Amino acid sequence: MRRTERYKVEGGNSLWNIYKTVSFWKVFKNTVIIEVGRFMPFMKLKNGLYRTFLGMNIGEKTALAYKVVPDIMFPEYITIGRNSIVGYNTVILAHEYLIDEYRLGKVIIGDNVMIGANCTILPGVTIGDGAIVSAATLVHRDVPSGAFAGGNPMQIKDRK
Repeated sequence: MRRTERYKVEGGNSLWNIYKTVSFWKVFKNTVIIEVGRFMPFMKLKNGLYRTFLGMNIGEKTALAYKVVPDIMFPEYITIGRNSIVGYNTVILAHEYLIDEYRLGKVIIGDNVMIGANCTILPGVTIGDGAIVSAATLVHRDVPSGAFAGGNPMQIKDRK
């Protein structure tokens, strides 16, 4: 089970009530920073932007590839360890807006993790140190350290 906090909403679906849950100006600022970062070819500069302006915790020598999209509303809930790679066009979500509630959950990606292209990482999951997540995987639950995860639905295998 993913670790998320649930918040009930009334008066329309939760996305209809979005600016009751997060500031418009925060989302606007985050969108601008993320759009600049998506096309930024310099890893050190991109990581600095995300640390400074989004509050993300990103380890040294970690690379977020071209067009990676961290959560626009709650990027401060994302932690990525040292020397990890997040592949092209991957989306890291820390929120879910549903019909009658929204959920927030921290995403923790360990050290020396390889995440392939076009993955979606859902809120409330941990990807352990040294794990590999293959391309196009929906990460909907924790991935243990050193494991290989892939597919939709995601299957986990021990690499030993």
